[in-house]
Amino acid sequence: MKYFLLLLCVISILLSGALSAQEAALPKWVQDWQREIAPQFLRDYASLAEYRKANAALQPPAAGEDRVIFLGDSITASWSLGDYFPGKPYVNRGIGWQNTGQMLLRFRADVISLHPAIVVILGGTNDITGAYGPISLEDIEANYQSMADLARQNGIRVVFASVLPVHNYTPASQDMYAMRPPEKIRVLNAWLRDYCRRSGCIYLDYFSALVDEKGLMKKHFADDGVHPTPAAYRAMTSLAEAAIEQALAGTKK
Repeated sequence: MKYFLLLLCVISILLSGALSAQEAALPKWVQDWQREIAPQFLRDYASLAEYRKANAALQPPAAGEDRVIFLGDSITASWSLGDYFPGKPYVNRGIGWQNTGQMLLRFRADVISLHPAIVVILGGTNDITGAYGPISLEDIEANYQSMADLARQNGIRVVFASVLPVHNYTPASQDMYAMRPPEKIRVLNAWLRDYCRRSGCIYLDYFSALVDEKGLMKKHFADDGVHPTPAAYRAMTSLAEAAIEQALAGTKK
């Protein structure tokens, strides 16, 4: 027990140091969020408990059912799949503010154990913010690759969605935009597209459908510059359906 308490103290110190180093770079509301969420990270960093009961209650796919898991952050969590994909065996496993490392940690619990045919992965935007500490694009890419490896080992086809564009057209979007440099988004998406080409994963290009002539998210697609409006989700729905069909065709060859 004493070793566990010592470990908690060390983690707390490390977290405090990480927060202090970012004080000048991150908005105050993010700093406040970090301090509020830190105790939860000590208990359950990847939020494995978030869907534990729902996963246990979910029945295995019926014969002939092509279950699809949508894995992601708040952009996925806020997507009412039943409304946009009525009658489809699609399961939402999005958690707000998650990064790709957290998604990787819960990949077995929230994807593999549910026996889907397809997983649609949308992440990366929270990694780019630096809210969890500095992370290189190479580290984000490694998390993507590890999730793809786990999926392939379990016979699950992978659809990687592009990181969505951002904008700074509204007062509410200023902080969101400042934390997500558009150039980093473009570089990460270029890597994702190339990785999918090389690995056989499906690239789901939301970015091109949501971006304007300035390279930013179209204003009516996100009130806060990041999170999709219903109009954006409608555009994303048709693209997701096409990517899922493409992935399913690959499983049935």
